[in-house]
Amino acid sequence: MPRLHLIALLLLALGYTLALRHGNLGIATLPSVLALLTSALLAGRPQRWLQALGHMVFILLAIALALHWLPGFNAAKVIDSATLSPGAQPFTMYLNLDKPLIGAWLLLACRWLVLWRSQGLPASLLCALPLTLLACLGGAWALGMVAWAPKWPEQAWLWLLNNLLLVSLTEELLFRGYLQGSLQRLLRHQGLALFAAAMLFGLAHLGAGWQWVFLATLAGVGYGLAYRWGGVAAAVLCHFGVNLVHFALFSYPMLALG
Repeated sequence: MPRLHLIALLLLALGYTLALRHGNLGIATLPSVLALLTSALLAGRPQRWLQALGHMVFILLAIALALHWLPGFNAAKVIDSATLSPGAQPFTMYLNLDKPLIGAWLLLACRWLVLWRSQGLPASLLCALPLTLLACLGGAWALGMVAWAPKWPEQAWLWLLNNLLLVSLTEELLFRGYLQGSLQRLLRHQGLALFAAAMLFGLAHLGAGWQWVFLATLAGVGYGLAYRWGGVAAAVLCHFGVNLVHFALFSYPMLALG
């Protein structure tokens, strides 16, 4: 296994351990884990139809894991309706035990994932991160969703670890490493792959309202540029950087409307 895949797996294991300390797993998770392992074995077979079957099963499982539909994963509530900023909506955070399995599968089954482009990493962050911050937080400000609210609450370190290890890493492995990378290989067009993955990332936020779909699509473009220039590592750092600036300096998660 490539060294960077191993490092990423260790980071996911750290995040999973963090979540496991505050939650628990039931025996009902066993079918989901076995299905993931089976799909990984199918995706690694030389026959194209078995590979396609493995990836189709994984995509269905990934959707179910991301939406917390599968049984046995009992997320621990570690922040309960806390008002982190003046005028902001109450914020609740769970340590989810299901989503990290998506990232673990990708690292085990897709060794072609581009995790690191060493020469492009610094430049990608210097370009993509400021542009994404300006587009997303500037857009949120213009829409009246956030206001200037610097803070570092007592829950900040737990939020930081959760967002880096269980949110940013898993989501960028899925949307940039897997979806954008796969579409780029399939379509042989970097721009189309980038925008398609960004739109899917935006649609994943549909439950939060059209404003979040719009802002998440903009963010997906920025993270896609970071991935294109610096690999998954750059996309993760860009994603985490945007979330961190939002959390530390603006209303979080958003202003209470109405």
